[in-house]
Order: sequence, then structure tokens, then C-alpha cells
Amino acid sequence: MLSKEERSLRASIAALSMQARNDRHEINAAARAAFLAKFAAEVDARSPGLPEAERLRRAELLLRAYMKRLALASHRARARNKAARRKAAGK
Repeated sequence: MLSKEERSLRASIAALSMQARNDRHEINAAARAAFLAKFAAEVDARSPGLPEAERLRRAELLLRAYMKRLALASHRARARNKAARRKAAGK
């Protein structure tokens, strides 16, 4: 049975090997398109009938806002963990 570190290394090796053989943009194109489509659907629900360029612009802005919310949540979690470690260490 592999340890957590060994599984992680094997996965990294496999990912790097795949990316060396293929264009990384092609590998993830379908996933990126599907993810953006989620935000485009949200735009359509709020403002149906927009021209395609405006629809895409708004979907990309919603995607950026989503990513910023994730970054903020990550920042807050790191701060909480740091405070908990300091408290546990008696500082």
C-alpha cells in the first residue's frame, strides 16, 4: 500500500507526463467551457436575450467574482488555522 506522499508523487508524475505529451489547454478545454457555461446560464437567467459578446463578458465577470470569493474563503481559513496553531502553542 502506498503512503499519502507516494500517491501524491505518482499523481504528479502522471500529470506531468500527460502534459508533456499533450497541450495543456486542449486537455482542459472541455472542462473550462463547461464551467464557463454554468456562469453563462446564470447570465441568461438574469438577463435573457443579450448579445453573445455581452453575455460572454458577464459570464467571465461572474467567473472572476466566484474565484475571488474562493480566494477570500481560503484566506480566512488560513487565518483561522494560524490563530488556532498559535493558541495551541500557547502564544
